[in-house]
Amino acid sequence: QVQIVESGGGLVPAGGSLMLSCDVSGIAFSRYDMAWYRQAPGNQREWVAIVVTSGATNYGDSVKGRFTISRNDAESTVSLQMNNLKPADTGVYYCKPMSVGFINYWGQGTQVTVSS
Repeated sequence: QVQIVESGGGLVPAGGSLMLSCDVSGIAFSRYDMAWYRQAPGNQREWVAIVVTSGATNYGDSVKGRFTISRNDAESTVSLQMNNLKPADTGVYYCKPMSVGFINYWGQGTQVTVSS
């Protein structure tokens, strides 16, 4: 059974940092591109970053230069280091495999709140 558990969220002041983690089990993790999304209250879900199986990464324009995504295939985890956080970064953060089979999958996510 697939389990994807996000953690590491919290309340931080603007300019602060957080490290989010995503623990994945039940799939051949190393075979999947992995992505982080976020959803702010009243907004649509937004793609944040992706790390593909080769380790190459890409980021949304709003987080480029501030966030870093990484993966550990040995531990089946994907992380998101978030620096210089802004109030606009507030939202629930989700990770998921980038695969057709997970197109409708959304876990519980982890809440990030950045105070001004």
